[in-house]
Amino acid sequence: MGFPTKKELAKVLVQLEKAEGSLSLAEDASALERFRFDICQRFVAYKLTNKINQKELAKVLGIDEPKVSKILRYRIEEFSTDRLIDLYSKLNPNLELRVG
Repeated sequence: MGFPTKKELAKVLVQLEKAEGSLSLAEDASALERFRFDICQRFVAYKLTNKINQKELAKVLGIDEPKVSKILRYRIEEFSTDRLIDLYSKLNPNLELRVG
């Protein structure tokens, strides 16, 4: 297998420019932002631990797959904190929240 052609590279670059990756947590994130990020990490951990795909996770949560994709990529601007907690409690019904 040789190096890709310029045409192949250009095609991949166009695809990558349209792709939305996962967001990271800012160094100066507020406590609420860190909390919301932690909830997203728990969704990712659940998916990996249970070896399920995004479609299966969407079914368990009772939401559509694009919304699950947003949660798994930390793109949660459209989700309230209450909504994230409510969704996660479907995965972990014994969820206990503590303020520290």
